[in-house]
Amino acid sequence: MATQVEPPNGIGSKGKHYYSMWQTLFEIDTKYVPIKPIGRGAYGIVCSSVNRETNEKVAIKKINNAFENRIDALRTLRELKLLQHLRHENVIALKDVMMPIQRKSFKDVYLVYELMDTDLHQIIKSSQPLSNDHCQYFLFQLLRGLKYLHSANILHRDLKPGNLLVNANCDLKICDFGLARTSTGKGQFMTEYVVTRWYRAPELLLCCDNYGTSIDVWSVGCIFAELLGRKPIFPGTECLNQLKLIINILGSQREEDLQFIDNLKAKKYIKSLPYSMGTPFTRLYPDAHPLAIDLLQKMLVFDPSKRISVAEALQHPYMSPLYDPNNNPPAEVPIDLDIDEDLGEETIREMMWREMLLYHPEAATGNAAVFS
Repeated sequence: MATQVEPPNGIGSKGKHYYSMWQTLFEIDTKYVPIKPIGRGAYGIVCSSVNRETNEKVAIKKINNAFENRIDALRTLRELKLLQHLRHENVIALKDVMMPIQRKSFKDVYLVYELMDTDLHQIIKSSQPLSNDHCQYFLFQLLRGLKYLHSANILHRDLKPGNLLVNANCDLKICDFGLARTSTGKGQFMTEYVVTRWYRAPELLLCCDNYGTSIDVWSVGCIFAELLGRKPIFPGTECLNQLKLIINILGSQREEDLQFIDNLKAKKYIKSLPYSMGTPFTRLYPDAHPLAIDLLQKMLVFDPSKRISVAEALQHPYMSPLYDPNNNPPAEVPIDLDIDEDLGEETIREMMWREMLLYHPEAATGNAAVFS
């Protein structure tokens, strides 16, 4: 549970109060009352909280030492810039970003999101039965949120069950946009360090420079398969093993389906793998609805140019009980997420401060230098 503590080193409160959770100090705005810690990751800790002014339950994510690692700092900045613009019921809403006391030297970042009950990874892992209706509804919401992102020119690039938050009534919201990019971004190949391998499309595993929205569709296919089978479909131990598992299930690819591979070494590796007939999805998921199998087959296609698009997936017969084309608005404007990857710590901190001011315009009063 959260325990209120005295401010460290005699810091004046300045609209903040202090709590200790899981041996971590939270410096949060007084309008938020923390309840309990609910999650821990490489970035820091998430706790549930109540906004006393609105009585709304929220989740506060503390990103510890946000500038210690430049790549992680850029991820946080990217999430801040992106979520400022996104408004969709299947995309997590960023409600607030707390203003730090010190503009030039703050180290931690506190993001306030709408509160969700769990994530899809926990549901898949649990013993809770998942009916066809469950699978259909989760997939529908994921595709709907993704169609909105793609209409805003955004590739999520790290879709996985743990990044899909779920409420008790089965509402689903896409979260974690630290790896998101505009689909026109150049030279932004995802490295081994930052991407979850099991959900990674073949064109990324094969180091192809040109990739598009179909990488997210592949990830959705992997998630859908995991919903149907309650375990990952391609749990590779490393990159080459991941490709081998994919070929074992999809079967060896024809020459015409390898044309997208622009890396000669990668193409040679794929051709060197032992011949595989593949494993029918009907054998892997014998209890799945026939239309679910058909849609899965269209998502998990090796050649990205032949993979179904998100818009086509929503119009697939498996989605017809849920999909209403009139209730699927696109994003209002494409979003530009191009951020110089070589920015220094001070510049990133200043850019974050400016993003925070969008949630706290009162903090900019009489401080024109902020916008200069």
